[in-house]
Amino acid sequence: MSGIRSEERLAIVVFNLGGPDGPKAVRPFLFNLFNDPYIIPLPTPLRWLFATAISTLRASKSRGYYNRIGGKSVLLPETEAQARALEAAVKSEAGDARVFVFMRYWHPMAREVVAQLKDYNPTRIVLLPLYPQFSITTTGTSLIALEREAKRQQLATPFETLCCFPTADGLIAPIAEKLRAAYEESRRFGTPRVLFSAHGLPEKTIANGDPYEWQVAQSTKAVVDTLDIAGLDWTICYQSRVTPVPWLGPPVEAEIRRAGKDKVPIIIVPISFVSEHVETLVELDETMRVLAVESGVPHFSRLAAVRTDPQFIRALAGLTDFLRGKHTPCSAAGKRICPAQFGNCPHAA
Repeated sequence: MSGIRSEERLAIVVFNLGGPDGPKAVRPFLFNLFNDPYIIPLPTPLRWLFATAISTLRASKSRGYYNRIGGKSVLLPETEAQARALEAAVKSEAGDARVFVFMRYWHPMAREVVAQLKDYNPTRIVLLPLYPQFSITTTGTSLIALEREAKRQQLATPFETLCCFPTADGLIAPIAEKLRAAYEESRRFGTPRVLFSAHGLPEKTIANGDPYEWQVAQSTKAVVDTLDIAGLDWTICYQSRVTPVPWLGPPVEAEIRRAGKDKVPIIIVPISFVSEHVETLVELDETMRVLAVESGVPHFSRLAAVRTDPQFIRALAGLTDFLRGKHTPCSAAGKRICPAQFGNCPHAA
């Protein structure tokens, strides 16, 4: 970073999906998620009915998942830890800076965060997603929610927004370092196959111009190129399907079964996650591990998320500095990186 100007009051808003903070919050959290038109693109009355039904039907099962990790989501404390690490990194450059945490579907939500921003009265506000790859269903809907609430509360300071950082060095380097160590460990059980697992999306979302799948591929390629292991056996797969419509594939379950047939050890890399939460701690570490054993996989390992890795935090701090003076969404590369067919990219305009 080149340093924060002494007269600046910099506010950085880091944001993620969110999660229930206790058993009673599971159903309303699920309702908020499935009532989002960017998640379930149905007319309002139908979407409300669908969200009510699916949040009621899934609440008990979801509570069971959260009970396995302490009865609540760990995503908020994970994100708060990243926020505090980022705040320390930015403040080390001097100046007045504060990092705020925003969660899309559970507290602290847009209304709370915008009120906090008004109280702080910053001269700059940077919106920094903790989704490396852009999708309208994650970063996009979060930005829209913040913009609407800022307008409602008449927040004077405009937002400066980063839309994505799929190949940022501070993201790719720690993943490659962890993967190299895991690869060497797994070689004792055969030639490892690396499964780069990303949170899935409906195929229709991609067909409508969402760049997420393309950006996941860019992140994966950057890790593979950095790793530079001759003949590396790897593939991209997707997890966490929740609706019956066609989703991106192959599913991680299918790749685990294939590895079992091939009798090869597997290393799962959660390529779209920078924090630990229920999708990594339960879905991957428990459910997929059991499936791997049942499928005859000789060795199963899962790479930890980057979390507060110093390289990752320094990268986030650097992106904040990079955005100085810019008031339009942009990638970490400073320009549009997605091919023209991806019209949902916020940098398309």
